[in-house]
Amino acid sequence: MDRELLLEIGVEELPASWLPVLTVQMAEKLEARLKEMRLTPDVKVETFSTPRRLTACVGRMPERQEDFDESITGPPLSAAFNTAGEPTPAALGFAKKQGVEFSAVERVETPKGTYIAVRKHHRGKSTVDVLPELLGGLLRDLAFPKQMHWDAMLEDGKGEFVFGRPIRWLLYLYGGRVVPFTIARTPGAAGAQVQEITSGAVTYGHRFLTTSGRAGRSVKVRTFDEYRAKLPEHFVVLEHSERRGRIARELETKARKLGGRVSLRDHGALIDEVADLVEYPGVVAGFYPSEFLELPHEVLTTTLVHHQHYFPVVAENGELKEAFLAVVNTQPSDERLIAKNAERVVVSRLRDAKFFWEADRKIRLEDRLERLGTIVFHKKLPQNSYRDKAERVSRLAGEIARDVLGGSPAEGASAAQAGLLAKADLASDMVFEFTELQGVMGGIYARTEGLPEQVWKAIYYHYLPQSVEADAPPTRAQLGAAAKTWAAVSLADKADTLSALFAAGEKPTGSRDPFGLRRQAHGLLRVLVDLPELTGIDRPVTVGRIIGPLKQGGGPDATLETFLVERLRYVLEQRGFDARNVRAVTHGSVDEMSPLIARRKLEVLPEFASSAEFTQLATAFKRVRNIARELPAGASEDLSALKESAEVALRDEIERRQQAIESAIAAGDYRRAFGEAARFGPSVDRFFADVFVMVDDQTLRTARLALMKRLESLILKLADISEIVAEKQA
Repeated sequence: MDRELLLEIGVEELPASWLPVLTVQMAEKLEARLKEMRLTPDVKVETFSTPRRLTACVGRMPERQEDFDESITGPPLSAAFNTAGEPTPAALGFAKKQGVEFSAVERVETPKGTYIAVRKHHRGKSTVDVLPELLGGLLRDLAFPKQMHWDAMLEDGKGEFVFGRPIRWLLYLYGGRVVPFTIARTPGAAGAQVQEITSGAVTYGHRFLTTSGRAGRSVKVRTFDEYRAKLPEHFVVLEHSERRGRIARELETKARKLGGRVSLRDHGALIDEVADLVEYPGVVAGFYPSEFLELPHEVLTTTLVHHQHYFPVVAENGELKEAFLAVVNTQPSDERLIAKNAERVVVSRLRDAKFFWEADRKIRLEDRLERLGTIVFHKKLPQNSYRDKAERVSRLAGEIARDVLGGSPAEGASAAQAGLLAKADLASDMVFEFTELQGVMGGIYARTEGLPEQVWKAIYYHYLPQSVEADAPPTRAQLGAAAKTWAAVSLADKADTLSALFAAGEKPTGSRDPFGLRRQAHGLLRVLVDLPELTGIDRPVTVGRIIGPLKQGGGPDATLETFLVERLRYVLEQRGFDARNVRAVTHGSVDEMSPLIARRKLEVLPEFASSAEFTQLATAFKRVRNIARELPAGASEDLSALKESAEVALRDEIERRQQAIESAIAAGDYRRAFGEAARFGPSVDRFFADVFVMVDDQTLRTARLALMKRLESLILKLADISEIVAEKQA
């Protein structure tokens, strides 16, 4: 009979940012441990989390481990028997060690030769006997951004037990009965005030709320259904989605009472975060003096959202009201008491912000450039200050606006000016205190100075985009007339950061990217991928046009080039394109690669990739590429020596279709280009069936290799279509 497994790890409050990952990790690690211990459940592992508990439930667990047969290999046959065919001491010792008679020893064939072996049948243990070991392994498996030492030990011989936060209780039930497990304390810490943590059949309610008796008292449970039912009675909402929904509803209700609304869509991430800060959410309303509404709304929302995790209230016309909503971990009887404390903190921060706002506007952005020379961008660079970076970005932004994006001299000058001033707000008091506003405050200060829209918006948005989604900000409507100058400054800034930091040896690794270079690359490539939608400019800009001017001597940087190819493939795969097709259209040097063209090819390639005709060509193209490599460098590409009907037919078809394919590519009609290329399939198959390329006749062999090279060069103008079938062939 299958039984239920229920585990709750009660802890001191965990950071909200950890909970989403821990909830998923708990399920994955527990499932892996169950499989490893041959206790594979036939239902999904369910996991839940609140700031004070990590919970897992397996609805149906087997009563014992699965049996398994094991083959234990001994010495090789040559060492197991002497010349008389009698077992050697090594063979007899092996049998004795395994606890079997020598007659039970078998011969087995392995890649290394013939060996002797013993087969053993292991009967599974009872589940309840295995579960203590399972929990010990699970506790060790869970990974946290930071671990805490809390004078704890497990009985697994691995020494001290560290965890994300100190564990306060363990609810561990199998079939309604407690599974015995103990977390011991280190010898130096154990005492009356520092005791062992022993598993039991109790959980604990909310730390402060109760209907009667003492808050946070123990609650006996035997099943998950009982556990789920009793927690709300003790003011704990177990499921994140339920806490989130309750918060969203209360925010809307409170905002309506204040004559406004809360933009739940804009603050979705904040709702997710505060839902993991509380176990029983409530919402209170706070207010601040209307004088602070004179501050830019970006400053107000940053103070409320990023610093205090509060929700701004806006009027129906979208203007901020002098009110905010705070999510609290209680249902207060006196809401104003809590609100007053929140208001005190908010007003204090807003006073600081108002002081910075008034002080910063006394100094023009241009006058801050000198101070930028004292702020280090990266110490390993020869020109290592932000002033140096601003001048590089200014030069490159002007070139990009004029020469790459086709802007007028005035637009080039605006881009250069925006690039020079883009980092000036780093020297302001506001950005020193509110670092989230860098770039944004520069744009606001530029606007208050009366600089044109093409300049201030380019500064305001130049850190964007920061994600790869097609609908991620900024939008064309937000950019307005500044779309071209913004693109130039954004591209220049990201290109400079990538080139400079790669030159300083700051290449990202799997676990380390302190300068956010992946995000920088994603932003640069996103601009190029979506250039028409973001700016209205339909130009196939290559990566080399942006990065090239910053490279040493204009030459290629292999490390950066490889990195950018990987990032471009990631961006395109995140858009939902097939990974094989992405590899096909991103072959060759990234300097000559246009992300926009790659996207447009991918939009039509699936129409052909599964057709029999195209698959036929793609399968043969790998062979074409391998053979084409044999053509010596500088060899003649004269095809007049071709005489066989199959090779002549392929030559004629290449000549006939080449102009159509190249004209379609030039017109950006990749659907027509792929359609023309697909028709090569039968001719290429016939060529390989009837023609032997590597003949002794040097002239004929060179002509046939040149034919393969010409076909390869033509197809590669579209894609390396051999990538499309690579996985299928494998």
